[in-house]
Amino acid sequence: MRLLFDNVRLIDPASGLDRPGRLLVEDGVIVGTDLPNGDPVPDGAAAIDGGGAILCPGLVDMRVALGEPGYEYRETIAQAADAASAGGVTTVGVLPNNQPAIDDPALVRLLRARGDETGRLTILPYGAVTRACRGEEMAELGLLREAGAVAFTDGTKAIGDARMMRLALSYARGFDAMVVQHPEDPSLSRGGVATEGELATRLGLPGIPAAAEAILVARDLRLARLTGGALHVAHISTAETVALIRQAKADGIRVTCDTAPPYFDLNETAIGDFRTYAKLSPPLRPEADRLAICDGLIDGTIDAIGSDHMPCDADDKRLPFAQAMAGGVGLATLLGVTLARVHDGSMSLMRALELLTIGPARLLRSTAGQLASGAPADLCLFDPDRAWKVSAGQLPGHAKNTPFDGRALEGRVLGTWKNGRRVWG
Repeated sequence: MRLLFDNVRLIDPASGLDRPGRLLVEDGVIVGTDLPNGDPVPDGAAAIDGGGAILCPGLVDMRVALGEPGYEYRETIAQAADAASAGGVTTVGVLPNNQPAIDDPALVRLLRARGDETGRLTILPYGAVTRACRGEEMAELGLLREAGAVAFTDGTKAIGDARMMRLALSYARGFDAMVVQHPEDPSLSRGGVATEGELATRLGLPGIPAAAEAILVARDLRLARLTGGALHVAHISTAETVALIRQAKADGIRVTCDTAPPYFDLNETAIGDFRTYAKLSPPLRPEADRLAICDGLIDGTIDAIGSDHMPCDADDKRLPFAQAMAGGVGLATLLGVTLARVHDGSMSLMRALELLTIGPARLLRSTAGQLASGAPADLCLFDPDRAWKVSAGQLPGHAKNTPFDGRALEGRVLGTWKNGRRVWG
């Protein structure tokens, strides 16, 4: 099947392409991005008029939790694929915190196959660093890597033991893989539910000092220097962490990082009157930290944006704030919230899309995230100015626990294609 995308603005951060044009797809593969406007439609091609909208690579979301296997009542792979397609996401890096945890090569292969079965989503599984993500015994990293694990992490659990983290960085280096850390010192964050400070005190909530993040990151940077291993710090949220990583990069340490939309679009006031949809891990921070995260996105300190998609059952959130499950869904809102930084003038559109496409793709060693001839036709067509309002009950997918409920956004996905087949819009 041949498709011609006509009357579109092509943006490809991988090559720096940004111009009106046309794109030709044949048998699920991009075969040309330089077709002159006005030329006849190639024989046998179905033409799609983009109406001047932006056509970019399908988004690559490097931090997604799936309910399957083990927590299908929260969200199945098929339901997550619905949310991803609606958000223009075609490739996801999946955390290992399932039941059972992804600490077995067979489970890595199963997740990859289940993604292919949807026909809408490429799943790139992370392998667990430790068995069952308990931090006690190291998993078989070599076998996990051989089965297709893209990196190693204990997902939503920090690797708190320094010796274990040192071993993980050393072993992963032998497989040319990175270790992804959840940046909260467990001994400082245990029992906390909000950032320690005036707001947490006023609400009577157990606090987590913001330093819990920087302390663990500082330790891991020293271990990365010691081992020569590749460290990736996930969903960073504080100014001090941004400064530490910025300096470590200047010093030549092998470190990369990502953040999630809540940490550059919301601050701690979003928890409001015990609003559990805004209970996240790490917790939301004061405004000064949010601004520092924005600076890190702009100056290149932060390498990617991931949705930090964490589906929760309604009963997990309809609890007192301290007992409610942490996490928020983010696949369907990933693009719109990121574009808010473009609309306020703080970030260029090219940089925003880089953080959502080729940036995470490079970290995951994926061929996704580019409009190159010969690349899979994973595509996202969106109108950057179309306004819409996030409504938790109307989001695609099963889980509705969005911290952006009620947020007005500009930037709507009009269509998503996976291997040249339209899967949304």
